[in-house]
Amino acid sequence: MPSNEETILGQSANRSGTRRSGIAGFSIVELVVSLCIMLILTAIAVPSLMRSLRAYQLNDAAGRVSDMLKFTRFEAVRQNKKVSFLLAPNGSGWIVWAGPSTDTAPSPMEKQVPIAGFASLVTAGVPSGLTVAGSGPLNTLSGSSCTPACFAFDARGAVSPLQAYVLYIGSINDPDPGYRAVILLPSGSTQIWSAPSAGPWQQVS
Repeated sequence: MPSNEETILGQSANRSGTRRSGIAGFSIVELVVSLCIMLILTAIAVPSLMRSLRAYQLNDAAGRVSDMLKFTRFEAVRQNKKVSFLLAPNGSGWIVWAGPSTDTAPSPMEKQVPIAGFASLVTAGVPSGLTVAGSGPLNTLSGSSCTPACFAFDARGAVSPLQAYVLYIGSINDPDPGYRAVILLPSGSTQIWSAPSAGPWQQVS
């Protein structure tokens, strides 16, 4: 007949074995199910992340072009003379900068902004219906409309000639993320508008 001490030791061993078997790990089926769930969640999240990235790239390009317009205007007022906003092809993209109207390319000393990659300067495929109260007709800027001087700011900071201009930014190959429009009013102030691929336009800044 086993003693009390032997009985207690046997019970302790059984409990220990049960505990070890309960934490042995995941089965193959559980691992496969977990991986399937992770893959499904990833497949759902990636398109949304890509759309957010594309929207950020468009917003960033539009913001940099708007800043370049403001800088050009500031330089005209600071120097008390006309300073031109210039635009020219640059590799697979474009480049904008501020300088004299006789410039054909930016010098290393001149501030310049490249427009390249996913976000590019576009003239076709943009939604119609973009109008700004009090601006009159919007002159679309492109490489063919700038030589490369698009226009100038005078010493007061007004646009010369006194017209309104728009630069459209989007993707040539992927219209899904939409478009951005950087508008320059005759007074010299700028606006940024946004639209999905089918419109309508809405002002964002």
